Amino acid sequence: MNSPTIPSATGLRAALSREIKTGELLRALIVVGPMVAAYFIARETALLNLGLVAVSLLIPALRLHLPPRVIAWHCLAILVTFAALFLAAPVKPLFVVLTALAGFLAVAVTRYGEHFRTLGNWVFIPAVYLACEVREGVSASEALRHAGVIIVSSPIALALVCAIQVYDQRRRDAGAATSFGPPAAEWFLPAAATAMAVFAAAALVEILDLAQGQWVMWSAASVVVGDLSASTGKLKQRAIGALVGVPLGFLAGIVLPQSRIGYALAVLAATLTLISFSRYIVGFGLRCFFIALAASFAGGASGIAEERIVNVLIGGTFGLVAVALTEIVWLRVIRKARSSG
Repeated sequence: MNSPTIPSATGLRAALSREIKTGELLRALIVVGPMVAAYFIARETALLNLGLVAVSLLIPALRLHLPPRVIAWHCLAILVTFAALFLAAPVKPLFVVLTALAGFLAVAVTRYGEHFRTLGNWVFIPAVYLACEVREGVSASEALRHAGVIIVSSPIALALVCAIQVYDQRRRDAGAATSFGPPAAEWFLPAAATAMAVFAAAALVEILDLAQGQWVMWSAASVVVGDLSASTGKLKQRAIGALVGVPLGFLAGIVLPQSRIGYALAVLAATLTLISFSRYIVGFGLRCFFIALAASFAGGASGIAEERIVNVLIGGTFGLVAVALTEIVWLRVIRKARSSG
């Protein structure tokens, strides 16, 4: 009678093993878990945000097999970019320009090796996110203290990631990467499109004083992944993930009571989704779910849930428009060059 359930259970395990990258998940737990534990002990919210720095260091380190020296430079790049954007935030025009410049540089570095795009992305994402998140709803002095805790505590995240990387390289008897791939032939077009999209997104956030504005800027840069077709596909995935994950997270938050433990675990789960899933749409959908759930535990899911969906769609639309404009301009340049030649 029970035999029919065996294949289904086996199929479920196989599906989960394909969907969940267990090795990456365990390593992310090792580097982010201590931040959550420290949050419980010290009751310091900045330590939860430090988890984003840790996983942002871990993702390129694992994907590109980076040596500790490069990981340390990556950490410094995140902190410098974060500090620049954080300090520029009170001067809105300056913040908009610097954010667009950060988006441009995140892609332009592929001129020296196409794999630098991964490093560039994981400098831009945590720096922009934290620059906005740290100032959200607190006084200037509290925001400065929060930023200081993140910067001072960052060597902990760096040490954990480097330790994992050294262990992996010794266990596999494999050396660290010595090359970042061939230089990207077409680097300026996507870099310009990213800068345009981020500039428009940041300007809108500052003009309208949008809450959770980091998601507009993050989404604007995220969909610039190639030509218009590829960027449209990326926006569809993000839209589906937000439209499904955010309401479900909000509904779960209605059922569950507000809890500091629940909040920390939901933030931990949201951070782990950045690295733990094979398919982007699944990871992003679960990330939206856990962020809405975390907001619910903190007492504000309804408004944040709506903002999350709107911000993802607005930012993605800016990204698509920027890709389309750069493609149109580039085609005209090519035509003129051919006609003059």
